[in-house]
Amino acid sequence: MICDTLKKLRNIYGLKASEMSTKLGISPSYLSEIENGKKQPSLELLEKYSSVFDIKLSSLILISETYEEAESQGKGAIMIRN
Repeated sequence: MICDTLKKLRNIYGLKASEMSTKLGISPSYLSEIENGKKQPSLELLEKYSSVFDIKLSSLILISETYEEAESQGKGAIMIRN
């Protein structure tokens, strides 16, 4: 799920939730809902995420698609860092 990937990326980049919500222009509570899978981010918000992480939106989606499989093998964080 993309919510797990977004949270993991935020942590890898060393951003606190409050910093990330400010960069995205959303409230900390909305960020929490996204990261906990209660809300799905819009395409516009995913574009903001990709800008913050300085990666293409297509790469962000690809990472999300392959993260779950890698995580089941205990290699999720390694896959995202690469």
